[in-house]
Amino acid sequence: MLEARFLLSISSSWCAFRPIFQAQPTHSRLDFAVPMDALTLLNHRNSEPKLTKPGPDREALQKIVAAALRAPDHGRLRPWRFLSIEGKARYRLGDLFVEALKQRKPEASEEEIKKTAEAPLRAPLIIVVIAKQIENAKVPAIEQLLSAGCAAHGILLAAQALDFGAIWRTGDNSYDPYVNTALGLSENETLVGYIYIGTPIGVPKPLPMLPVEEFIKAWG
Repeated sequence: MLEARFLLSISSSWCAFRPIFQAQPTHSRLDFAVPMDALTLLNHRNSEPKLTKPGPDREALQKIVAAALRAPDHGRLRPWRFLSIEGKARYRLGDLFVEALKQRKPEASEEEIKKTAEAPLRAPLIIVVIAKQIENAKVPAIEQLLSAGCAAHGILLAAQALDFGAIWRTGDNSYDPYVNTALGLSENETLVGYIYIGTPIGVPKPLPMLPVEEFIKAWG
């Protein structure tokens, strides 16, 4: 599919760019990716609802998160954090979703419960994007929430650039207080969404190229 013009890497305190011409022996999927510039990547981003193994390895995950850390961030507040959920943890997340469903809807059918339990199994990796509201006189909460949204978009783009598929999911389990508490969110945090990442199955539904002139007008 796609490869980014730059690969992203992070350490405990900083992130830096490295050219794509550097060998990538630990992630063989990159060897078959088609080079694509940033604008082409942006204009061809698409959600991939059908995903399977393999998901990103440790190195690829670091690059994906590094892309999220480049989100616009007024005041350098770093108003976001992330949880990675994979392997058996996905089953535990499914159990949590079921517990929340039963609280919201005691009359839930067996079919609903089964579907809810299996929801986190639709991808080998889930990244939970969490917005942190930090008290700051110059940076209102809405800006911090938007920054977290940009971080989530960075994850989607980086995943696609590394030849994976991804989709941003929300729904009741993004806004359920019981789920949020179990995931460790504080009172000043908001769950932005669950980013499902894996290897795409089939071809995604093509998105139409929207007419730009319908969305921008000159002012003044």
